[in-house]
Amino acid sequence: MPRRLAIGNAQDLDKAERDIRDRIGDQELNFAAMAAVSNIYRAANAIRHHVEQRVLAEEDLSWAAFTVLFVLWIWGDQQTRHLAAEAGVTKGTLTGVLKTLEKRGLARRRGHDEDGRLVLVSLEPQGRDIGVVGKRERGAAQRVGSASAHRSQ
Repeated sequence: MPRRLAIGNAQDLDKAERDIRDRIGDQELNFAAMAAVSNIYRAANAIRHHVEQRVLAEEDLSWAAFTVLFVLWIWGDQQTRHLAAEAGVTKGTLTGVLKTLEKRGLARRRGHDEDGRLVLVSLEPQGRDIGVVGKRERGAAQRVGSASAHRSQ
């Protein structure tokens, strides 16, 4: 099935709106609001896809790994449960991401000093270089936004 609400064309969006109307029947629906939300969703997916393919691929980072590194870079050491929540991943996903980041020398897990049941995650010095990736990501997002603005004029 095509991804009608994700990255697609106007025909896909029109088809999605017809499908939604068919599904909800006579219930009220604000199609202008739905279109706005859909467009925001599509734009966010387009930017994320671009960043994954053009910026993070060069660094051999997944979106989840980048997000974990970014959270640590901004807010410092984190308990795993807080890090997972802030990065928007499950604790299971975080375990795999951290395993990869530790192998690459970007992050480190250690026991909490006061509560041995807790695990803290911190950036290693090499992981602090994520700021360079962050600058490139912002630049890529600005280029995508700029290109989109020019197309809509």
